[in-house]
Amino acid sequence: MKDYTDVRDQLLNMLEDLDDRLGKITEDVRHTEKPLAQDFSEQAVETENDEVLDALGNATRDEVEKIKQAISRIDAGTYGICLSCGEPIKKERLAAVPYANQCIHCAEKSQHR
Repeated sequence: MKDYTDVRDQLLNMLEDLDDRLGKITEDVRHTEKPLAQDFSEQAVETENDEVLDALGNATRDEVEKIKQAISRIDAGTYGICLSCGEPIKKERLAAVPYANQCIHCAEKSQHR
């Protein structure tokens, strides 16, 4: 199997950045810096903002999980192999989405389902 040390390092850096982002999102949602406003209309706006932050947090957690899985595949020697069809994932796709677990053909098929 190919040596993916640089990709693994890139994924670890991405993971670190996402962990930092998730920490900031969590702090904002918990209002650790500043409690909710006393005014009801302000609270409504802050609650809407919290919902957006919560969605961003969920997306970040999903990306973190995908990155952890990619690191596991590198460690197991299966990185770069499509989980759906077993064919190699093109290096251009891996360069664009280093945690991709499907070739472009299978990814497009699964999006249309």
